[in-house]
Amino acid sequence: ALLARWEPAPCAPQRAPAAAAMAPGKKSKKTVESINSRLQLTMRSGKAALGYKAALKTLRSSKAKMVLVASNTPPIRKSEIEYYAMLAKCQIHHYAGTNIELGTACGKFFRVSCLSITDPGDSDILRTQASEA
Repeated sequence: ALLARWEPAPCAPQRAPAAAAMAPGKKSKKTVESINSRLQLTMRSGKAALGYKAALKTLRSSKAKMVLVASNTPPIRKSEIEYYAMLAKCQIHHYAGTNIELGTACGKFFRVSCLSITDPGDSDILRTQASEA
């Protein structure tokens, strides 16, 4: 009896590494780290309102200086916050990470979809984001 070694046929062509196929619209890791460090300083030395309802309250009362919105916030909610921010003449920053990552960046153990900064404290987050936009 002749025993041949069985080898599976190639099913799919080999792909290029994921790093080579990165989308051009992605922000670099350095900018994400810089916004995280500035956000941590704001949370320590300034004042911020966490959450969608609190962000809308600060926008309606024109106390908000800047609003950060997580990437996985529902589109209707995101557009509503953008509309209120436009009326309040307030900066808006679309955070590159999810609501879990935004909560972690704030130093919290819960998810944060929206964050409204009313007082930046010692942080220069408002100036740096205005220059990037």
